[in-house]
Amino acid sequence: MIKIYVDADACPVKNEIERVAIRHNLKTYLVCDGGIRPSLNPLIQLIVVNQGADAADDWIVDHIGKSDICVTNDIPLAGRCLKKAAFAIKPNGKQYTNDNIGMALATRDIKERLRESGEMTGGPPPFSKADRSKFLDQMEMIVLKAKKFQHL
Repeated sequence: MIKIYVDADACPVKNEIERVAIRHNLKTYLVCDGGIRPSLNPLIQLIVVNQGADAADDWIVDHIGKSDICVTNDIPLAGRCLKKAAFAIKPNGKQYTNDNIGMALATRDIKERLRESGEMTGGPPPFSKADRSKFLDQMEMIVLKAKKFQHL
């Protein structure tokens, strides 16, 4: 059975993920280092990990498998999930793939260096209603792909 793993600490689409999980009857793990209220839905399990730099990421990578889905903004985590034949999607609906993860990692490293040198300030644009809608559309498509891929 396909499972959804959510890098949940700063995830703005937890409610949308729960809707998708219910619609497709998918076990979902919200992985965080605390501070998130557990869902009453038995499909949604809250996993609280020790507070550490990559504790949530490591838990997800240790448990995710082929055709599972990871929801994260964390590019290195997405890359680790792709290596395990899982799907990875950002909360804004953009999917990480084997074709774009290398460029995403390289761009992340360049931006990090620019921030460290003081040349770049500010963060990503604010999360919008359109991002939420795109996430739902893309998540539905990924669930259908994952169901097909699971049987190969």
